[in-house]
Amino acid sequence: MNSRKSSAKSAAPTSSVQPHRPVPKDLPRAKVWAFATGQFGWALLSGIISNWLVYFYQPDAETVAQGQTVFVPQGLAVLGVVTVVGGITAFARLFDAFVDPAVASLSDRSTSPRGRRIPFLRFAALPLAAVTVLVFWSPVGGVSWLNAAFLFVAVIGYYIALTFYCTPYNALIAELGHDSRQQLTISTTISFTFIAGTAVAYVAPVVWGAFVPGLGRVNAIRVTFSILAAIAFVCMMVPPLTIDEREYVDAKPTGEDTLTSLRETFRDGEFVKFVASDVVYWIAITMFQTGLPFFVTSLLKLPETSTTVYFVLMTGMSVLFYLPVNVLAGRVGKKRLMLVGFAVFTCAYAFASLLGSGALGWMPAGVQGVVLSVVCAAPMAVFGILPQAVVANIAGASAKTTGEERQGMFYAARTFAMKMGQSLAMLLFTGLGTIGVASGAGYRAAAVCAAVLCGVGGIVFAFYDERKVLSVLES
Repeated sequence: MNSRKSSAKSAAPTSSVQPHRPVPKDLPRAKVWAFATGQFGWALLSGIISNWLVYFYQPDAETVAQGQTVFVPQGLAVLGVVTVVGGITAFARLFDAFVDPAVASLSDRSTSPRGRRIPFLRFAALPLAAVTVLVFWSPVGGVSWLNAAFLFVAVIGYYIALTFYCTPYNALIAELGHDSRQQLTISTTISFTFIAGTAVAYVAPVVWGAFVPGLGRVNAIRVTFSILAAIAFVCMMVPPLTIDEREYVDAKPTGEDTLTSLRETFRDGEFVKFVASDVVYWIAITMFQTGLPFFVTSLLKLPETSTTVYFVLMTGMSVLFYLPVNVLAGRVGKKRLMLVGFAVFTCAYAFASLLGSGALGWMPAGVQGVVLSVVCAAPMAVFGILPQAVVANIAGASAKTTGEERQGMFYAARTFAMKMGQSLAMLLFTGLGTIGVASGAGYRAAAVCAAVLCGVGGIVFAFYDERKVLSVLES
């Protein structure tokens, strides 16, 4: 508490009557859910991009036969190595990865009277919702490099807007939670809304299927994403409209410039271990998420609406593990649970590479999808809750040892790692996906690659010293 009181004094306005602000209150349960509602909004938009962008712009034969328009040149067109869609999405994520530290620094150094984070959420919500819809609104109704250029600009705009919302939002996890237990509670709650938002994004085919008879496939998809984006915008505005950051957060603006803050963040040895494993994890999970619609349609030969069924099953099963994960994390530690999660995901991705093959010929295609969904449920819960709590622990421990409140930069650095992983994943998946399109060999290779990388991520994370971080945080 001493460091918190010190921060309060240094950040308070000069006054002979009230020399310092009162110690901030703990966030009430209702406010925790209000905060988590914002996560539902941006998770819904993120799910639209992560799950359907490649499916929309690099369609397989089945979706083209169903009326999907091809908007951008296909094949290995960027430097003869990757597809147009893969190159665009990978570069956009890579570009935005370098925007993250700048936004984090702006937030960490903010002196706004409304707080360091909330003003960013209010500013970014509408642009983020709008640009998500624009990503799918190609100006030319056929194959055109103009569409590719438009997609390039729109995707970069999406990731920049996402950064302006998510980086300050994530920093609030460490600041609204005043100890490890509160941080875990907030992380668990926002995991519910994250998985719910992602699940709604996966329900999109059911929605656009209802519009197809009257609008055609492409316009039906666009209308569906417009409706979902409007819902997401309303949800993203809930935290800035209902939470007064000044009541619950006592943190002074940091005086470090962007490069200094980023350098000092990466000098934290335990954070470096975590983020190194996180890069590899995000390559694996992004390849799996991007590939799931293709696994269903190309490998299992099932209708695209089955993707929704399997993801809803996966989500529902995952939610059942949330309470056990929350309880076990306090008893056995976050590290042990995450290592188990890495191991199970590795097995699940390896299983995905066999979908629809002779090796699983004894199992009906629909059952194969069910098995994959059930196996992925527990690790989804683990990684939906614990990584954010781990970063909050590390950021809180760093604030105690250094005296600098750079929570935004820690989450930006983590997001940087995430987007680097996603960039590499898009290059790998879209490139591999062009191999043996008729047989689905490329999609199998992508699943094998994801399995190997997930195993590597677990090995790296085994070196993280959780006891050291918690001893500092709770001191």
